Amino acid sequence: MLRLAIQKSGRLSEDSLNLIRECGISFLAASNKLKTEATNFPLEILYLRDDDIPGYVQDGVADLGIVGQNVLVEAGFPELEVEGLGFSKCRLSLAVPRAAAYDSIHSLQGVSIATSYPKILGDYLAGQGVQAHLHTISGSVEIAPSIGLAEAICDIVSSGSTLLGNGLREVETVFRSEAVLIANQNLNAEKKELLEQLMFRMQAVRRARRNKYIILNAPVAALDAVKQLLPGIKSPTITPLAEEGWVSVQSVVNEDDFWHITSQLKAVGAEGILVLPIEKMIS
Repeated sequence: MLRLAIQKSGRLSEDSLNLIRECGISFLAASNKLKTEATNFPLEILYLRDDDIPGYVQDGVADLGIVGQNVLVEAGFPELEVEGLGFSKCRLSLAVPRAAAYDSIHSLQGVSIATSYPKILGDYLAGQGVQAHLHTISGSVEIAPSIGLAEAICDIVSSGSTLLGNGLREVETVFRSEAVLIANQNLNAEKKELLEQLMFRMQAVRRARRNKYIILNAPVAALDAVKQLLPGIKSPTITPLAEEGWVSVQSVVNEDDFWHITSQLKAVGAEGILVLPIEKMIS
């Protein structure tokens, strides 16, 4: 049985549990429990503090973990990362008071900076040739300038609204992060096989999230142009319609390209375009 550690609460926890469910793994989730066992896959889920997860996986207390890449790197175990999961994306950024002068990263030379990520920030500043005074605090970093603790901060940013609410402006991106799957490097053969099975399911779910299934009608005269726009996984599926001179075309489109491709399809004569979500996508 695999033991998977996830954050016990918060957005990352919710996204992690949703991914596990989409992998077809059933379990009972209860807010007052610290662990639960899947009913249809050899998996036990541990609910832990996110800062503790890399250490528990490194020590073999848990076999796997889902954690923010920022937490993993700050803990000093980047080698545990197996695969990026594509959700809970954020950035670690430097911010200064709105009225503060700032020309470049060298404006922070000798400045005091409050952060919960001294390792990542220290490495970044060293790479830029900047020496600053780092104040390590565990929370409410954004309040540090207003209470005189520091002249700048380095903290996790998603929308930036918290910075604005505290009179700060973002000036440098230090590190970009997303949720990652991590694994102990000394798994036995049985657990490695289970990990492969779990990753196979996760990859199928992630591919499905990034793509849409598209069905459209097109005149035969426009078919070559349509095929150029819709290559599909290998090639689109084409079926003659009852109306002579028309065909139905089915394919898969990357979500990032969808709107651009759709406008091009209409321009070459496609009609009745239907777009459907994909539950799983196995290549």
